[in-house]
Amino acid sequence: MNRPEERETASLVAAQHGTILRGIGSFYSILSRSDGNVYTVRAKKKFRRQSISPLVGDEVLFLPGQGEEDGWLEEICPRTSVCIRPPAANITQLLIVIAPVPSPDLLLVDRLMIQARKQGIRCALVISKCDLDTELALRMREEYAQADCRVLPVSSMTGEGCDEVKSVMRGELNCLAGQSGVGKSTLLNRLFGLQEETGQISEKIQRGKNTTRRAEMFVVEDIRVLDTAGFSLLEMEEVMDPVLLKETYPEFEPMEGQCRFQPCYHDREPGCAVTDAVLRGAIPEARVQRYRRILADVRTNWKERYQ
Repeated sequence: MNRPEERETASLVAAQHGTILRGIGSFYSILSRSDGNVYTVRAKKKFRRQSISPLVGDEVLFLPGQGEEDGWLEEICPRTSVCIRPPAANITQLLIVIAPVPSPDLLLVDRLMIQARKQGIRCALVISKCDLDTELALRMREEYAQADCRVLPVSSMTGEGCDEVKSVMRGELNCLAGQSGVGKSTLLNRLFGLQEETGQISEKIQRGKNTTRRAEMFVVEDIRVLDTAGFSLLEMEEVMDPVLLKETYPEFEPMEGQCRFQPCYHDREPGCAVTDAVLRGAIPEARVQRYRRILADVRTNWKERYQ
């Protein structure tokens, strides 16, 4: 009989490559790259022993089941990003959704951008319900002009901007986040023509029929999206060195090295180039004010990290 490590190697050679769409307990639905089918498999006990939890978005190696037997999740490929809430892996683009109503929480928007950029995740700012207020998109384009963040006005009512949003989503593993009530679920329905109840969607898209509070990925029109309706935060690492916060703000890069003191936190220090840029109107003051509020929180968390 082959040794355990030889059987393990043989299993990996025969395994298919796929992506986890959803997970409940120890069972996972996996979209196969080879045939496009969705298979239900069980995670091997070795993941529990290694304190590893398979996540939606994980690229994996798996063995499909035979007949009524369950298949097995064999291996989790290296992750490019890991998110705590929603629990997901390999997100490449965060679509932050705001709307005229409820009033935009731009401090939340900035926090989401920071958390995303810490792991190299691209950001786009989606202005939902743009038919209610055309000025909001103009203001956001001005405020985030130097933040390496596309501003995309869209209306689920009229369809305005839908084609552009879908174009931006292609080729990425997308995650929508934002305040409750901004229309994330309605936007997904409009973008992909999903007017049916969730239980009837499965014929159009590759996802389960049951609603769930867990993270879940669906694939439609070659676009991959994490359904995270109800989530407003993208949680990753909880603590970071305060001096690194400025690195998540692209508009600060041209001023790097120009401050009187090094390192400079850009927090009203004498001779701060960012403060000078605000006074000249080169950087929006409101964006810097929110940065300093977040910096104060980051400093507090850093001081208390060992408590």
